[in-house]
Amino acid sequence: MIKKFGTINGFILGVLSIFGAFLLEGGSVNALFLIPPIIIVFGGTFAAVIIGFGFENFKNMFRLIKLAYFPQKFEPKRIINHIVQFSYKARKDGLLSLDRDINKVEFFFCKKLLRNAVDGTDPDSLLDMAELEIKAVQERHYSNIFIFTKMGGYAPTMGILGTVMGLIMALSHAGADPNSLIKSIATAFIATLWGVFSANLIWLPIADKLKKCHQEEKQMMELSLQGVLALQSGDIPAMVKARLISMLPQKDQESMFPQRELGKILR
Repeated sequence: MIKKFGTINGFILGVLSIFGAFLLEGGSVNALFLIPPIIIVFGGTFAAVIIGFGFENFKNMFRLIKLAYFPQKFEPKRIINHIVQFSYKARKDGLLSLDRDINKVEFFFCKKLLRNAVDGTDPDSLLDMAELEIKAVQERHYSNIFIFTKMGGYAPTMGILGTVMGLIMALSHAGADPNSLIKSIATAFIATLWGVFSANLIWLPIADKLKKCHQEEKQMMELSLQGVLALQSGDIPAMVKARLISMLPQKDQESMFPQRELGKILR
């Protein structure tokens, strides 16, 4: 049940907490959802992204939002099991015997490394190629994350800009009805609310979520690399498994590597 409480549910909780508290204090929904402040905050934030990063990156932003809320699922245990099975076969019949089994691997990076290993790429060249790709993926991912980090800074600034504009309009009618003036001032601060809200509950959490997605993919790439290098070096299956499992969190290591099996390796 706890695992199902993910990004979407967290966002819903944040909205209910913030706007729910406002309503409990006697606020009105109509007072929050005013079109001009929303246009200033979101329109200004999107405009800043287009100016700073270009229209192509702006279009790509919506795909990244979907990826953050519905991330790709990686299964390290599945990769480990595949590589351990391959190690048994490779020690018995050689690396070339894995040619027909490569397509069983779903993770493309691992499949590509296996293909290069079977085709005779030496370990040093394979390592250089894999590390180059891991570095390129990291740079690409962090450039995407940086967009949302910047949006987390743009949005509150646009909110302040909208509030200043609202206050200018309110004070320009200072001689009018005092009740109308107070209402105009209160309305002006709605832009700041939307700016801070969008930054801290939309853009910055998306950046953090994309960082998590990157770490998971990077772990899978490093796991695949170490597994293929272990196959090339001809390690026994038990040592291949031990080598790969050591890269997992402690709780996952315990579930995949019973204590009695670990004792056999250490002896």
